[in-house]
Amino acid sequence: MRHHVLAVLCAALLASAAPAAWADSDAAKIATVRQMIQAWNTRNWDKVYDLFAQDGSLQSMMLAAPTVGREAIKKRIGALAADISSIELKVRHIGVADGVVFVERVDDFVYRGKHGAVPVVGVVEVENGRVKAWREYYDRAQLLEAMGLEEEFDKSHSK
Repeated sequence: MRHHVLAVLCAALLASAAPAAWADSDAAKIATVRQMIQAWNTRNWDKVYDLFAQDGSLQSMMLAAPTVGREAIKKRIGALAADISSIELKVRHIGVADGVVFVERVDDFVYRGKHGAVPVVGVVEVENGRVKAWREYYDRAQLLEAMGLEEEFDKSHSK
């Protein structure tokens, strides 16, 4: 009888742990990143913000420090999003290595009326269905030129 009770308790514990294990599976992490990409592509900014963990971070690796916390990320993306009339993150490759999602893509956008496209690699850490850390790698000068902001880049690097 005790063995039966222990077996039932173990089965219940395993069943309750299954959703947490699924939340952190490679497939679930890729699904979260694909949701994020879809939210960007539809300019559903509230969904973008919601997909970040409360203490998540977003970092352009060419800039000094990450933006940390959902509210700070909302301010950073919101300032950029106001001038984007269209955007499509075109995924070339996506996969998981050592529990981290890697996305090779081309960001095709219209920013302040100027069309641009820039290759990007995103490295994304996902925990419990939310983005814990998102690191972006791209050529900053190429991005600013594509956005029509190369003069700002030149000014900041002529000092």
